[in-house]
Amino acid sequence: MTGQPTQEPISAVGTPPVPAAVPQDLKDPALYENRELSWLAFNQRVLELAEDPAQPLLERTKFAAIFTSNLDEFFMIRVAGVHDQVEAGVQKRGADGRAPAEVLDEIQDRVVALSARQSRLVDGELRPALAEHGVRIISWAQAAPEQRAELVERYRRQIFPVLTPLAVGVGRPFPYISNLSLSLAVLVRDPAGGATTFARVKVPKEMLPRFVEVDGEPGTVTLVPLEEIIAANLDALFPGMEILDTGVFRVTRDADFEVSDEADDLLQAVEAELRRRRFGEVVRVEVNSAMPGALRDALTQALELEPRQLYAVDGMLDLNDLWQVVKLPGFGELRDPPWSPVTQPRLQGEDGPDVLGEMRRGDILVHHPYDSFKSSVERFVEQAVSDPDVLAVKMTVYRTGDDSPLVPALIRATERGKQAVCLVELKARFDERANIGWARVLEESGVHVVYGHPALKTHTKCVLVIRREGDGVRHYVHVGTGNYHAKTARLYTDFGLFTCDEQIGADVADMFNFLTGFARPEGYRKVLVAPARLREGVIREIEETVRAAERGEPARIRMKMNALVDQRCIRALYRASQAGVPVELNLRGICCLVPGVPGVSENIRIVSVVGRFLEHSRIFAFDRGDEQRVFIGSADLMPRNLDTRVELVTPVEDAALRDDLLDALDRLLADDETAWELHRDGSWTRRSPAGEAPRSAQRELMARHAARAAEVRADE
Repeated sequence: MTGQPTQEPISAVGTPPVPAAVPQDLKDPALYENRELSWLAFNQRVLELAEDPAQPLLERTKFAAIFTSNLDEFFMIRVAGVHDQVEAGVQKRGADGRAPAEVLDEIQDRVVALSARQSRLVDGELRPALAEHGVRIISWAQAAPEQRAELVERYRRQIFPVLTPLAVGVGRPFPYISNLSLSLAVLVRDPAGGATTFARVKVPKEMLPRFVEVDGEPGTVTLVPLEEIIAANLDALFPGMEILDTGVFRVTRDADFEVSDEADDLLQAVEAELRRRRFGEVVRVEVNSAMPGALRDALTQALELEPRQLYAVDGMLDLNDLWQVVKLPGFGELRDPPWSPVTQPRLQGEDGPDVLGEMRRGDILVHHPYDSFKSSVERFVEQAVSDPDVLAVKMTVYRTGDDSPLVPALIRATERGKQAVCLVELKARFDERANIGWARVLEESGVHVVYGHPALKTHTKCVLVIRREGDGVRHYVHVGTGNYHAKTARLYTDFGLFTCDEQIGADVADMFNFLTGFARPEGYRKVLVAPARLREGVIREIEETVRAAERGEPARIRMKMNALVDQRCIRALYRASQAGVPVELNLRGICCLVPGVPGVSENIRIVSVVGRFLEHSRIFAFDRGDEQRVFIGSADLMPRNLDTRVELVTPVEDAALRDDLLDALDRLLADDETAWELHRDGSWTRRSPAGEAPRSAQRELMARHAARAAEVRADE
């Protein structure tokens, strides 16, 4: 259900068909899109940005690389899980009515089609366009004789020494192929005895660049894929042998893992699972479509592949390595104009931001990457650490960067006699090793490190500062929608609320006590926390809005999130639509709700914005009469967030801050440049500009924040 929306068929006599019966049961499979197929539709939107000639050329190349990295993770986690269901004989159909085996078949059909589009784009458009601008990605066959000589010398000195040919034969079992590694399959014959052997050569792109630069015309960059250089010089690896055939392949393995709820030592359990991850079951094998049949058969037999696990790809494999091209120095004309985050107006001052002082004056809202992460979140923690009246600093770490000053700040807090607590989520997917490293450094420095519960991921984004004031203490809280990660704060859109609200502070303190101690809070004052009460809180807000509409009051629901999957929340939104409540959803990725169904969801509109920055923030807004309730937080409306993660969503009660949140959301809903709309048949169509000037929410927000910061500086 991707691509352009299908037209209703016309009967033979030219009259429209009878409309399909309206589903009366809100559990009807026709009212639910499949989670995995909806995700593929999201990745198609990423690919469509790569196909968009209005995007700068290196930005298009970037989106082509992101398409591949997204797809890799999808196979490692989601497709691997569906394979597990099929192997276990699971026949139960999902909410959308599909059985696991049917889902796998549809995934393969769509991935094959999307990958073919990507290959045509890269080889037919991007590479020629890049060459016109001085970046040439050429094959070995296209290299000039002097370039080949240079590459042969490079091969002899730098590449050949790190290659290890692994032949298969008696006493030589098929070698282990690591996850996402690029390999050459080689068929070799001994001229003396006539024996034929299969061999594998790993392309060592972890140690060497995927694209090897070679001298070319002045002012240009000429690159040759590493695997082509190796393939052209295989005689040095198999001296005296005859090279019959070669081909390129890539293996994707199951990279998900589960930690037992009964794990006594969570750190050791995660480390053990990480060691097992590299030996996960094969989920997908990509082969170059030109690979000879004999090599393909050998791979299929050796890896015991089913037909639905083999993917033939035209052109280069592993286009995630196009990031090397994207990161080439220079070529500014082929990129988006640079953006530098600005300091939030409330935090501007001659002596630097006084975050704690401004929080005492009133709540502050920041919107990254438009507002600076450094002069807000990082400054908040640094100021707390250096303040002699601060008694404790507590924070959650789901993902953070090697260059983050936040975790070292906790170490300094401990050195200064403050209580420092860090809840490190060891099970943050693909960041497990980094988080284990941070946890050990923190523990060795005296920080109280807590790993959370084996059955739950701690996904909430909170910092709690406890400061001595008068004869008591005051809680200073930051609640965010994104990770405490300086790099992603420049690439992802996220909101953060700074507040000294007593009840929110007490709620966050209770949540930390629940995570670090042995407690089960009976209830929270203002915030909504998963897994206890978040789903119920959101549904309650929806139902209150429905009741307002039934009383004849103006009512409206607006939400922004990454994914909408939870069936109970979807049914609540269907009931709101049936009550006449307009529902506007801004969803970056997965959407299992089907809009536009008469009598069920005709009042629901769904828009997805995929642009320069990754839309990552979550907003939940409910208008009913004179009342307006707006929340932000870490959770999407998915079963995993609501049932198996610790999440926190906080109300935003300052009217001006609510207006800022809803202004951003309304701009996203009005975007007609990088926005797609979801239709009843499951297809997404890209919007066309409604006026003379297209509206890009992200471009408008950059301009708005820059102008607002400039006004403050001018007033000073």
